[in-house]
Amino acid sequence: MKTSGHIFIQTYHSPCGDLTLGSFGDRLCLCNWTNEKHPGRVDHRLRTYLSASYSEVPSDITREAARQLDEYFRKERTSFDIPLLFAGSEFQNRVWAALLEIPYGRTLSYGRLAMELGMPKAVRAVANANGANAISIFAPCHRVIGAGGSLAGYGGGLEAKKILLELEGCRCL
Repeated sequence: MKTSGHIFIQTYHSPCGDLTLGSFGDRLCLCNWTNEKHPGRVDHRLRTYLSASYSEVPSDITREAARQLDEYFRKERTSFDIPLLFAGSEFQNRVWAALLEIPYGRTLSYGRLAMELGMPKAVRAVANANGANAISIFAPCHRVIGAGGSLAGYGGGLEAKKILLELEGCRCL
């Protein structure tokens, strides 16, 4: 997926924390918490895979992403229609694509996600790929929970995960 250029970024202030939105070309490649669990990991991977540097300039894509997030947080939107660009390994891309299939207001355990990917013994690997998702909310990694419905790990923190799940009316908590 190597190319070169710029990832255009802007900050989005959500009700549960600030996010950095980023676009590369005509697709959203970044919606990451500014106060993240593993600082720099996502940035390094994006810059490497895309051979790109950050430019703190909003783009049409990041502005549209912000508009759609505003609607989501006002409970006016339950799905997104912005083009996404995943930058990761083949395995990570499979996991992230599977996240897009989890419906609004529903959750799935890490174990169930691994089973749906045809890798029931790869729960840890699936959890790690889920945690490496660079496009939070749009690729809804917050909808993946621990066994028994527990809130397990989230890049934006467990409080943000809880807020997102409550916003969507998840009855899993």
